[in-house]
Amino acid sequence: MADRFRITLAQLNPTVGDIEGNAAKAAAAWQQGRAAQADLVALPEMFITGYNTQDLVMKPVFHRAAMQAVQALAEDCAEGPALAIGGPWVEEDKLYNAYLILKGGKIVSKVLKHHLPNETVFDEVRLYDAGPMGGPYAVGNVRVGSPICEDGWHEDVAETLEETGAEFLLIPNGSPYFRDKYDIRLNHMVARTVETGLPVIYLNMVGGQDDQVFDGATFGLNPGGELAFRMPVFDEAVQNIDLMRTDDGWRIDLAEVVPQPDAWEQDYRAMVQSLRDYMAKTGFKKAVLGLSGGVDSALVATIAVDAIGANNVRCVMLPSEYTSQSSLDDAEAVAKALGVHYDFVPISEGRTAVTNTLAPLFAGREEDLTEENVQSRLRGLLLMAISNKFGEMLLTTGNKSEVAVGYATIYGDMNGGYNPIKDLYKTRVFETCRWRNANHRDWMMGPEGEVIRPSVIDKPPSAELREDQKDSDSLPDYPVLDAILDVLVDQDGSIADCVAAGFDEGDARRVEHLIYISEYKRFQSAPGTRLTPRAFWLDRRYPIVNRWRDQN
Repeated sequence: MADRFRITLAQLNPTVGDIEGNAAKAAAAWQQGRAAQADLVALPEMFITGYNTQDLVMKPVFHRAAMQAVQALAEDCAEGPALAIGGPWVEEDKLYNAYLILKGGKIVSKVLKHHLPNETVFDEVRLYDAGPMGGPYAVGNVRVGSPICEDGWHEDVAETLEETGAEFLLIPNGSPYFRDKYDIRLNHMVARTVETGLPVIYLNMVGGQDDQVFDGATFGLNPGGELAFRMPVFDEAVQNIDLMRTDDGWRIDLAEVVPQPDAWEQDYRAMVQSLRDYMAKTGFKKAVLGLSGGVDSALVATIAVDAIGANNVRCVMLPSEYTSQSSLDDAEAVAKALGVHYDFVPISEGRTAVTNTLAPLFAGREEDLTEENVQSRLRGLLLMAISNKFGEMLLTTGNKSEVAVGYATIYGDMNGGYNPIKDLYKTRVFETCRWRNANHRDWMMGPEGEVIRPSVIDKPPSAELREDQKDSDSLPDYPVLDAILDVLVDQDGSIADCVAAGFDEGDARRVEHLIYISEYKRFQSAPGTRLTPRAFWLDRRYPIVNRWRDQN
């Protein structure tokens, strides 16, 4: 009986719907495993289709194509190590989230996911049937238990596998990032190894898919909870891990524990990675955005440059008579520091034409938000024209504070295909700019050093749509606003919770009102990077028509 078992762990970045490309990635990883004389090559959950597929997986022609691709992989990878890959599987007209074990030209074992997550971004109860709690599968003389993602977060599946002879647990995952999620995963996996007495290998994918980013950080634990190894966050990696048989059962050979970056770095990497993958996977090579001289557009421009390179980013200043000289200077300074193409497109002539066109209709009425919104929508029109003419994806730049309370103009500054800072509160925008000025990493394509000068970060925020306008004219100061939003949105709290936390009841009710009446805007907004478990889209699904308000 062998005393060593080698697994090649493939922490890779699939693309949803690219079945052929995902299969090629799997085959390349298998070749690496064969060269390393591995016993098993393992890929993450639903790798053959990419993840999260949402309703696409229910389309029969799609899941049949994925199943056929797995069968073809089995034939192509017949001579060498076993290959474990996630994908959809149909048995008796039921669709399952499956983990498929390929060996000798065939699919020799199937694990069917039992616990189907049905919260936050996951709707698996409506997509799949729940599989039974089965036993381990054999790879040679070794019995492996593979709870699939959510199954690893529940003690019953792991304990059943241990009781039916599993010698270690290999848990394939499609676990998307949110801030500090690694600690949650680690605690769950420590519980599984303590409960079963078995080594646990947690295999996660990487890469961006719509709003979600999969952060990798694959790791292994020996019984007792000792961290045996950890792979990098966000990076693709293929690594060989050895387990050795001891008198007390299998143990993972200790290997490198790659350091975990802090939350600021991981959030920033998530925004860069999600934009990079969103563009690459949708076929866009270049991006354009309006650079106002404010902090939000400066941060989005920096993220874009770090994601796809300065040569692929166009920034456009679209000044009006209300645009301050400091904003003009700050926008130009950011553009120069980043090395992007910079266009100067005044909107005054266009605004005058719109004003004159509407003058007969608006005669006798005072100027109000309508005239402010015309400016924003004119900018949106011009940016979309540039996007169309040059084939550059327009990025929108609203932060989570603005998205929450609707402090943005629909069909204006909300125009765009993607928003990397959509889940980043304004107070975190400021700190993220400071973090980026002080830090540079190899995965950033932009320049080192201060790229967002302090005047951009420190000046009072303003939309500059009227004379001497400040955001604080319309909203509580951002530290107060963000803290109230944290209670109402991120914690699902009440007005009473806001008051108990020390906030003015009037401010809390005003913010709640703005949140609810802005749902229609969010419904039509661009997707953006998910950084928290209460991001606006799949994590928080509210009706547009909603008269309820918290009266307690």
